[in-house]
Amino acid sequence: MNQAARRRVAAWLLACAAMVFAMVVVGGVTRLTKSGLSIVEWQPIVGALPPLSEADWLALFDKYKATPEYRSVNLGMTLAGFQRIFWWEYVHRLLGRTIGLVFLLPLIRFVSQRQIPRALAGRLAAVFALGAAQGAMGWYMVKSGLVDDPRVSPYRLSAHLGLAFAILAPMLWMAFDLLDDGEPSARPTASPFHRAAAAITAATFVMVLSGGFVAGTHAGFAFNTFPLMAGHWVPDGLFVIEPWWRNVFENIPLVQFDHRLIATLLAIAIPVLVLRVRTSGDLGPRARRAAGALLGALILQVALGLATLLLVVPVSVAAAHQAGAVLLFAACLWLTHALRPAPATAESAPPVGPPPPETA
Repeated sequence: MNQAARRRVAAWLLACAAMVFAMVVVGGVTRLTKSGLSIVEWQPIVGALPPLSEADWLALFDKYKATPEYRSVNLGMTLAGFQRIFWWEYVHRLLGRTIGLVFLLPLIRFVSQRQIPRALAGRLAAVFALGAAQGAMGWYMVKSGLVDDPRVSPYRLSAHLGLAFAILAPMLWMAFDLLDDGEPSARPTASPFHRAAAAITAATFVMVLSGGFVAGTHAGFAFNTFPLMAGHWVPDGLFVIEPWWRNVFENIPLVQFDHRLIATLLAIAIPVLVLRVRTSGDLGPRARRAAGALLGALILQVALGLATLLLVVPVSVAAAHQAGAVLLFAACLWLTHALRPAPATAESAPPVGPPPPETA
């Protein structure tokens, strides 16, 4: 690929990543406003059109009235109230469809015009397949709430959230690859910095999943003090559900404790890594910039997390906290990419085969 093509594809990938970021934020608001069960059917094509008449609105409202959520949570809701929750879920689904088109149509064009190599095209096709799976996962999650207990499964909610991050990660990584101008930002072999950054990225992803379980179990509405939980560093009742492993995902005290613990470990590990990177003499400016961005994202996310907890999950702050998780994860990926082992070049690679014979 020539430089111009690399930058065009990278810009497209970054635009798609920005749309995924918006999708995660809108999804968070949809959950926080209890709007996610307002559309009770999955119609990938027909559902792209909103209600266009009062009759359409009344038909959709009648379908919602037949759900357990309406009967047990929103009994007596007016049509205007239904419209408010409908629009959040509609925008969330429409944004998903839009991302699919914005990703697929340029991909077809790039491939047809042979602007990207076959290996990259294959990776991009895999990302599109993940996006299609995400749509199915979203409906699978919604279906879990259309039952007598109108709450989506925390397992399916966390899987839906985690899959969004799994789609975002390769988009960003491939964009970083395409924008890489060859700056020698890492040692020629795997460095401790790179392994540490990769471990922190993985831990951040685990924290995102734990946040999904906090949201799915409504654990954020309990223990709204910090640093103690009900007056204890370690709260009581961490393992009251049988079998024991279900406590990790369903028991509110342990779910919130685990989320706090992972966040605390990251709040310690990230500044240590950032300090080592920024004081290292053999890393390029990209790595130092990425380290600075990671530290800033951490400070922002910790502040938003504490505000969400102490203020008992206001919608605006909690949505910003979910947005902060995306920024923190993206900064982790950027630093990991900047610290990756430098690929072997023709000049640095060892010779293949026996040495040439000496000449007189």
